[in-house]
Amino acid sequence: MLILLAFIIVFHITSAALLFISTIDNAWWVGDNFSTDVWRVCFTNSSTCVALTDQFREYQSIQAVQAAMILSTIFCCVAFLVFILQLFRLKQGERFVLTSIIQLLSCLCVMIAASIYTDRHEELHQSHEYMMEVSKGQYGYSFVLAWIAFAFTLISGVMYLVLRKRK
Repeated sequence: MLILLAFIIVFHITSAALLFISTIDNAWWVGDNFSTDVWRVCFTNSSTCVALTDQFREYQSIQAVQAAMILSTIFCCVAFLVFILQLFRLKQGERFVLTSIIQLLSCLCVMIAASIYTDRHEELHQSHEYMMEVSKGQYGYSFVLAWIAFAFTLISGVMYLVLRKRK
């Protein structure tokens, strides 16, 4: 049981780390001379970064992705704290349902964020407000990490639903 508990804790912490990295790091869309995320666009040849503000045509979509990723990260951290509390408070044989629900909410939020970005990426990167052409790029590792975090939070949410407290 102790090994299973350690695995679940490590899995959850890994999920949270993936969410933090994908939310913060500047690599959702990358090209030869630029990288962009949901917060800013950076140009590697001039070492300048420009914050994405409401001057961008698709700023509402970016705000939705920002909000969903932040919520996902918060839900994942709260689920971990609730799991630790339930570990000491639950009676033997009960399930970690509240932890599972919160973790599945985290899963839903990261799925929404990555889906919006996937759907709107052409419109996001064809805006004329950028200082250079950013439409000729590809998805970066932060975007991939967001989808991996979706899978991890989904798996851990289901694990918590199945898991029963034992001695």
